[in-house]
Amino acid sequence: MTLSWKAKEATIGELAERSGVPASALRFYEKRGLISSRRTTGNQRRYSRDTLRRVAFIRVSQRVGIPLAAIREALSLLPEGRTPTRADWTRVSTSWRADLDERITQLQRLRDDLDDCIGCGCLSLDRCVLANPHDELGERGSGPLRLLPQHEGGLCAGPGPDPACAPADSA
Repeated sequence: MTLSWKAKEATIGELAERSGVPASALRFYEKRGLISSRRTTGNQRRYSRDTLRRVAFIRVSQRVGIPLAAIREALSLLPEGRTPTRADWTRVSTSWRADLDERITQLQRLRDDLDDCIGCGCLSLDRCVLANPHDELGERGSGPLRLLPQHEGGLCAGPGPDPACAPADSA
């Protein structure tokens, strides 16, 4: 079932084999509008060869943590059926840089503070008594508040979109 280099179109099995992406994921991508196919008279999917690059674009984007909605938005800017070029990838990846930097910061913070009190409210670690006495962070919201990006140095950096950053007496 190997995709011939001469082939202009691929079956779902050929595309799955060549791209390394399961057929179920390809159907999911198609359902979400990330890739498209034409149907034969027997209702079988046929993908244009440039779909391989679109799938690679999707997979690389997912690998660096970009949500499918953002990937779909980026692909929607390309004319239908056009293969993303190097310039397209450069433009899109540059627009994602700030989001990626924020994610990297959050992951580093998670890595560095995972064995410390994270403000989740369990109070099971000895350090929780010092970092979050009497679960004071619980009055500001739910979840691991010290690891959320809006919090600086383990405390709220100020009002923001996270309800945990609102003053404790506001409701």
